[in-house]
Amino acid sequence: MNYGGGYDLYNELQNQILKLNIVGFVSGPMPAQPLGWFKSEVTSADVFKGLKYRTVGLAADLNRQLGAAVTILAGGEIVPALERGVIDGAEFNNPSSDLVLGFPDVSKNLMLQSYHQSGETFELIFNKTKYDALSPELKAIIKYAAESESADMSWKALDRYSKDLEAIRARGVKVAKTPDSVLKAQLDAWNKVIDEFSKDPFFKKVIDSQKAWVQRTYAYERLNEPSRDMAYDHFFKTT
Repeated sequence: MNYGGGYDLYNELQNQILKLNIVGFVSGPMPAQPLGWFKSEVTSADVFKGLKYRTVGLAADLNRQLGAAVTILAGGEIVPALERGVIDGAEFNNPSSDLVLGFPDVSKNLMLQSYHQSGETFELIFNKTKYDALSPELKAIIKYAAESESADMSWKALDRYSKDLEAIRARGVKVAKTPDSVLKAQLDAWNKVIDEFSKDPFFKKVIDSQKAWVQRTYAYERLNEPSRDMAYDHFFKTT
């Protein structure tokens, strides 16, 4: 957003394409969301064929490509729908919110890792006319406050999510990693979704910009950063 042209695209969308009189700041990036809660462990992508599954946004298009019968429900409606058998599986956001909503009461299988929503953020929105009338000092205060809160939310989330995942396990929930075969099927499905939505010139412009950023920056990260898995197993693996 700050160094790869993201805010330029964001402002183009909000002010030129959608004609919204706003100024926005993304704040509070969230990690990858779980694949979700299911009646039984997900062992292959075939499980999604005909599965009544709750998700939202572009993830709905993704899961339809996998063969799921997608149902879009508000957060408070998900657990009752699972309990009544209206849906077979669902995702919402993270261990903390899922615990508060009561998912462990109606499902005992939580699958972690998914590409359906591997990154998300909140946004703080202000009226552009009012914002433009502020002094440079007040504009800077708003910008840096948003960035400060963004960093704090990231740290807080890592602490809360890990603690609440332990609380979920203590409720008798089996927590499993989504199989690589399912993750690969998601990526293949994303190709189809991206190709379809890229018929829109602005969508394609954003995707191309995101890909260029990731191709350069992650190429550096994957070469430079040693495996955290190896280090974790070295210090903590007991079996």
